[in-house]
Amino acid sequence: MQNGYIESFNGRVRDECLNGEIFFSLIDVREKLERWQRDYNQKRPHTALGDRTPEEFVRALGGRPFALIPVGTSPFRNGSGSCG
Repeated sequence: MQNGYIESFNGRVRDECLNGEIFFSLIDVREKLERWQRDYNQKRPHTALGDRTPEEFVRALGGRPFALIPVGTSPFRNGSGSCG
């Protein structure tokens, strides 16, 4: 597993969109994927984001940049809880 977040997302796209659709052209693929992406980012709450949509989560942060810290790791270089 290279990146659990990406592999999980790819599986979700495949299961929820690609496997359940019939595509008639490249334009049709793009339109259906864009529709799915809008639903995923703007309408669907995510438990990892406190049951907020990704759009609501970014608004709650006030547009500040953030990083997702993998479980079991420290955001600090030496793991001691300080930046030093």
